[in-house]
Amino acid sequence: MSDAVLRHHQEVWRKKPILRTLYAQWYEEIVSYLVPGRTLEVGGGTGNLKECFPCVLCTDVVKLPWLDAVVDAQRLPFISRSMANIVLVDSLHHIENVRFFFDEAVRVLRPGGRIIVMDPYISWLSWPVYRFLHPEAVDFTQDPLSVRSPDSDRKPFDANQAVATMLFERSIGDFQNAYPHFKMLTVRRLAFFAYPLSGGFDHACLLPLCLLKPLLALERALDRFARFLAFRILVVLEAGI
Repeated sequence: MSDAVLRHHQEVWRKKPILRTLYAQWYEEIVSYLVPGRTLEVGGGTGNLKECFPCVLCTDVVKLPWLDAVVDAQRLPFISRSMANIVLVDSLHHIENVRFFFDEAVRVLRPGGRIIVMDPYISWLSWPVYRFLHPEAVDFTQDPLSVRSPDSDRKPFDANQAVATMLFERSIGDFQNAYPHFKMLTVRRLAFFAYPLSGGFDHACLLPLCLLKPLLALERALDRFARFLAFRILVVLEAGI
């Protein structure tokens, strides 16, 4: 089932120029934060980061031709201090025990290495869209740093879209206390109108390509209202020396 979803997403990627344009801008920004060295992508899905950064080691929990390896984010099969960067695009909220991932990241990242996360952000504008028009849950009652017993019935695409908002905004103090090893370099809320109007990977596009550029210009002008309008959050963490 999981590989069927990713194959469908790759087909949508080929057919939606607006989606490719939006993600290309995000990937370029992500790449700008990478430090030199070995880069791992966790939850690489359709493997699109490779178009912008070909040398990334692209992994997911299923085996597909465009992925380099099958990897569980909670048990990274790499030696300590072997990675310069770990990238997660639309994948942090799918990890069953987020704590296990960050524990592993502390181990495998070298000093000065970075984690770059892009995940859903729950704002006033995005909440009803994510809550009612998206199949994944939005649950603020969960503690994202609590450790839960593995659920044998859990599917790879089960998720809680509120995870990043809780970790890096509402419960940022708890995260920093749990992981003082990480310095937060960037927290940016983005994607106000164009992304939801693109329909993402699951819905029809409602935005003509000719209107994308002026709409993105409007988003930049409204950046001060990001907490109320954003659909995405970009976070960059750096491992301590």
